This record gives sequence, structure tokens and C-alpha cells, in this order.
Amino acid sequence: MGLLRLLVLAVLASEPGVAGGAETVGNSSEGLLEFSVGKFRYFTLNRPSPEDAILRHISSNASFLIFQIHSQYQNTTISFTKTLLHNTSGTGTDKGLVFILRPEQSMCTWHLETLDAEPVQNMAIPLSYSERDLARGHPPPEFQQLMETRTQLWNDCMSVSNPVPGGCNLEFDLDIDPNIYLEYNFFETTIKFAPANLGYARGTNPLPCDIGTGRDSRWRLLYDVYQYFLPENDLSQEGLLKHLQRMAEVPQVKANAIKVVTLTANDKPRVSFSSLRGQGVIYNVIVRDPLLNTSAAYVPVHTYACHFEAKEGNCSSLGRVSTKVFFTLFALLGLFICFFGHRFWKTELFFIGFIFTGFFFYIPVTRLTLLTYDVRLILTAVAGSVGGILLVAAWWRFGILLICMLCVGLELGFLISSVMFFALLGNLKIFQDDGVFWVTFSCIAVIIPVVFMGCLRILNILTCGFVGSYLVVLAFDSYLYTSLSYITLNILKRALHEDFHRAFTNVPFQTNDFIILAVWGMLAVSGVTLQMRRERGQPFFPAHPYKLWKRERERRVTNVLDPSYHIPPLRERLYCRLTQIKELFRKEQPAGERTPLLL
Repeated sequence: MGLLRLLVLAVLASEPGVAGGAETVGNSSEGLLEFSVGKFRYFTLNRPSPEDAILRHISSNASFLIFQIHSQYQNTTISFTKTLLHNTSGTGTDKGLVFILRPEQSMCTWHLETLDAEPVQNMAIPLSYSERDLARGHPPPEFQQLMETRTQLWNDCMSVSNPVPGGCNLEFDLDIDPNIYLEYNFFETTIKFAPANLGYARGTNPLPCDIGTGRDSRWRLLYDVYQYFLPENDLSQEGLLKHLQRMAEVPQVKANAIKVVTLTANDKPRVSFSSLRGQGVIYNVIVRDPLLNTSAAYVPVHTYACHFEAKEGNCSSLGRVSTKVFFTLFALLGLFICFFGHRFWKTELFFIGFIFTGFFFYIPVTRLTLLTYDVRLILTAVAGSVGGILLVAAWWRFGILLICMLCVGLELGFLISSVMFFALLGNLKIFQDDGVFWVTFSCIAVIIPVVFMGCLRILNILTCGFVGSYLVVLAFDSYLYTSLSYITLNILKRALHEDFHRAFTNVPFQTNDFIILAVWGMLAVSGVTLQMRRERGQPFFPAHPYKLWKRERERRVTNVLDPSYHIPPLRERLYCRLTQIKELFRKEQPAGERTPLLL
């Protein structure tokens, strides 16, 4: 019997089958791209010469196939037939088709083409998902009893298939859509996918998608969403296609990627992430059947959150010129504050006021206006400068130290709170509520100045060291990608974009980040240590400038022996200076006698 079965399978495998409802033509692979199940193949597509592909010798145990094709940023079209229809083809950089295999089918074909003017380097792989027998030989006693009363249920359970990704698609064009649809903007990247259906054997009808919601329906399926980061600053095509191989099959996805969230069938099949401009990220979804312990992977999708072919702001240029100039100058000021901020108190107050005013000015001007980025950046710089001058002026005139130190402490608290949400709290579900997030964030920020109210000089030096050195990190990000910039950028995104609360804020932490983190820590510790040692035995803070100026003026008025007593008032000095300037432009009078001689 075993030999006879092998002979029958060999004969069936040699017969032409059906691919996606279309009959294949012949067995010859001449002029066709030939694929093998589970093996990646690289090839190039050109616009003038579309390709037809073929897969032979499909196992009789396979219930369905997923063929997927990938490119870096140029679109490719994959179709069941040469005639492109919206429900039988897909176009994009990461696309796939599901082939529901018919009984005795052993071969599939499909059509590939591109409309891009330039040749497109592609990588493709067909993956098969097989049936799995629950019992061989005699069924267990409990199933024998069930077979006697519910014969049909036993027959359905004798062979178990993996879930079919996209098998209950009602939103997208394909009838069965295993693709993940990705959208991104500056703030967030969103992936969407069609719900899966329970698996079924060859020649049987799929289960209805929405007949019931019990344990015997597709509502028991779970969806694990995975995220995989490419190496930082790697925009190469070869690197992307190599790493995509780690995200195509279920075992590799589980071994290499980070599971972000698990969705149930009752959740919307939609997940948002923080956009990481210039950083390659691959996403995939694994659908699991917890009852039968089977699973299947969707077609992975990738993004860099930028455009490769854009003339301005493309993936190769991480920052605008205006951004680089702004943060470079700001980093130089931050470096000065890191080491000398407490000694140069007024300069530090300008620095603190600049950050405070600039941050709270940029949020409304971005949300309420349609100004370009460069204009908004210039206005923010102007507003920040005004805010810094006003804080210095307030200190000079009123000399209220507690108000100034409250601003200083809130900036350190803002940075510490941002670090806590970046490293620990950001992805907790409770903080997807904006009210809970902002109240918690504000409380952490306010606690810092309250804790240090008894040692204001230490608070001031710590703020100088850590905030000033962090500006160097932001300047690095203008030239070289680093995830550390998202410590504060994620907070700014949440303030600017109302839907950012639902985004997961995972970032890669790779070699560049460890180096820049070490530089940040070294600068902060060095700045704090230097200022602590230098300020030993010195007054905690400068005296009130206005009182000093007033006392000095009164001293000059009453002390006639003081040389400064004889200095004219400022108004007279300015008038004298203007008179001297006028003399420079007065026409020179001719020399000699002007009146007639007397006789």
C-alpha cells in the first residue's frame, strides 16, 4: 500500500495543476523563474520584460502557499494572471499572494512585473503550510465517542491546518490578503492587516468568518505583532534583503524579532509605532491558533520613514541645514553651560529661559499654523531668545531666587521624566490615556525641584551638567542617527500629534547609541564634578544685581572722593558722544579773514 501511494503521488505531481484559479501551462521552465519552497531567490525585474514564475513539486500535505516578494523602495506587481485585476494582484515593495491548493495540485505559477523605469532588485520566496494529522491509526476513546454522535465534527478535526493569514479580509482588494499595509508620517508609523481564518484541508470549504464568535470560529485566533530593527545608518539594499529573510517564517521571526503586542480577534487589526526617520524597521504579524497550537506568518513589511528619491529631506540626509545650524550652535552653548553654567549665572538663566520659552512656543505654532519648518524654527529661536532675556531681566530687577530655581529644577525634572518614559514606562497600556500620561509626567517633573529645594546649588549644577550635555546628543542626531534623541522627541511628538498616544515607542539600542550614551555620561559627570570642586567655599549664588547697582549708585553720589563721583550721568555722556559724532560730519570752515579790511 505504501509503494502504491508513492506511485500515485508521483503521477499526480507530474500533472499540470492550477495556480490561484488559473491553469498552468506545461512543465517546461523555459523562460520562467523557477522557485523552490522555503528557498529565497534574488532576481532583477525590468519594465520592458515582465517575468512568469513557477513552483513545482508541491507537497501533497500542503494546504496553502504564500508567495512573497520584496524590494527596497521600488514597486513590484505580483499577480495570479497576466491580466492585472484589483482582486488578483498587488503592487508595492513588500507584497504576497495566498494560493489555496486544490486536491492533487502540485504546481503553481504567477506573474511578476514592474512599472519603474529603473531595474528593480527583488527577493522572493514561496512558503508552504501543511496539514497535520491529529491521530494516526485508531483514534483515542474520547474521539470515538464523539465520532459516534458527531461524525462530521470528527471528520473536520482529523486533519488540522495552520490559520490562513488574511482569510477573512473585508477591507482590502484581495479576496485572501496576507499583506501588511503600512502608512507613516513624521510622528507615527501604522500597520494594518486583514483578520485570518481557521485553516482547512485541501478540497474543503473555508469556515464562515462571521457566523459565530465561539471557540470553534476564527474569533479564537491571536495575533502577535513583531518588530525588527536594521543596523543603524544602514540604508543598503543588500542589508535589507538579508534581514528580511529573518522575518519571513514563523521560527525565524520568533527568534530574531521583538514581540510588541498580542491582539485578540476582538481588537482592531491595527498597531501604531513611533516613526524613526532614517532607521530601517521590519514588521510582521504571526497569527496563532491557541487551541490547535498552529501558526502562520503574514508577509513582512519594512520602512525607513523617509523617501529615497525625494530631492530634499531624503533618507540619505538625516537633517535639514537649518536643523544642523540650530542644534550645533545650541550644543556649543550647552557645552559651555555644562562646565561653567553655575559660575556664569546670567548666561545659564538665558539658556534655561530659551529652552522653556522655545519648547512651549513651538507646540502651538506647529499645531495652529501651516508655516514651513524653517520658518517655525526661526520663530522658535526668536521666541526662545526673548524668553531667555526676560528671565535674566527678571532676575536682575527682582532677584527672586526661588522662581529662577523652579525653572531650573523643572528642566532637570523634564529630562528625568522623559528618560523614565523612554526606558521604562512608555509602552505601558495605562499611559495610552493622555490624561494619565501628562499627570504622571508632570508629577515626576515637579518632584525634582521639590526634592532639591534644600540644596539649590547642587540642583543648579546637576541641571547644568545633564541638560547642557544632552544638547550635545541632540546635535549628534542632526548628523548621525541616534535613538537617544527620542528621549525628548517622543514627548514633543505626543504634545504635537493627538494620535501619538496609541504608538509604541520602541527604539533600537546599538553601537552608536552606546558610544553616544558614554559621551553624554562622561560630559555630564565631568561638568558636575568640575563645578562642584570649583564652587567650594564660594557664595551659593550671586547677590541681587539691582540692589548692588542701586547701592553702587548711591555710594557714588555721596562719596566725593570716589573718582566715579566725577563721572557725568549717563544722559550727559550720551549727549556728549552724539555731539562728537556730529562734529565729524560738520563741514570744515575755510581759513582766513572773513570781514573786509577797515580803511
